[in-house]
Amino acid sequence: MSNTRAAIRYAKAVLDFAVENKAAEKVENDMRSIADTIQENVALQQLLDSPVVKTEVKKSSLNQIFKGSNEISLGLIATLASNKRIGMLHEVAQKYILQYEKMKGEAMAYVTTAAPMTADLEKKILAQVKKMTGNKVTLENKIDEDIVGGFILRVGDLQYDASVANKLNKLKREFTNSL
Repeated sequence: MSNTRAAIRYAKAVLDFAVENKAAEKVENDMRSIADTIQENVALQQLLDSPVVKTEVKKSSLNQIFKGSNEISLGLIATLASNKRIGMLHEVAQKYILQYEKMKGEAMAYVTTAAPMTADLEKKILAQVKKMTGNKVTLENKIDEDIVGGFILRVGDLQYDASVANKLNKLKREFTNSL
């Protein structure tokens, strides 16, 4: 929990500094790149989380990977490294994106379904999420056959899991707990 609060504080500070320097959109692009790269690369996640690898090695690796990034983004990496919090970079990047979207009055909704959504269903979900958040919403559909059916909706920090797989897991836990 304390890491989440710290990540939000770092993200807000970076956003304020980026807005002040009229670079908020460029930094947002960098943060998306950072979040996606760390999310997709298990070796990078392990490097950042490893207590054995020295902070300077982590910092120089990140500077090489994100070499063309904005000065503010590289400054965030340096600040996290100097504060021994480089492992939080992924979370800070995600929080920055959320803060930036909130500032612009936009939101990104992620819907995971077992099969592609129809255009009609997409419109209904967009309308509901817009009503919930009061913001302009962009919808991204991810297909994951492991959820069997239903959907998982994630908007910002909120998640609603109405998947069949989740309901089956709940039933399984209830049965094993009652034995």
